[in-house]
Amino acid sequence: MTDLPDHPADVVLASYTCRRCRRFSEHPARVADLSIVLGREQTDDVLIFGGHYMHCGQPMEKAGSELRRLTAPLSTEDAAEDALDVYLSTRVIRCVCGFQMELPE
Repeated sequence: MTDLPDHPADVVLASYTCRRCRRFSEHPARVADLSIVLGREQTDDVLIFGGHYMHCGQPMEKAGSELRRLTAPLSTEDAAEDALDVYLSTRVIRCVCGFQMELPE
């Protein structure tokens, strides 16, 4: 992290490298956002940073929406025909490398 002279005191330059593709990236970031990221368990693929999902050092872009249907029986004693359906709207986000994921909207 490096202080940035033309930014507020709580903004620094954050630098990192993707473990998978080895791509280096750096950008201004709020210290509060960095403390949240550094204080939680990290995944190998996706960095959640200031409300943005990042992969390969770049923010992932919205690639569409999906409507997912989840079905579960109303009771473990009833027949399978008595099922409860739940619909979940998701947004699909994608990295330039092709990696994608779905998030609840």
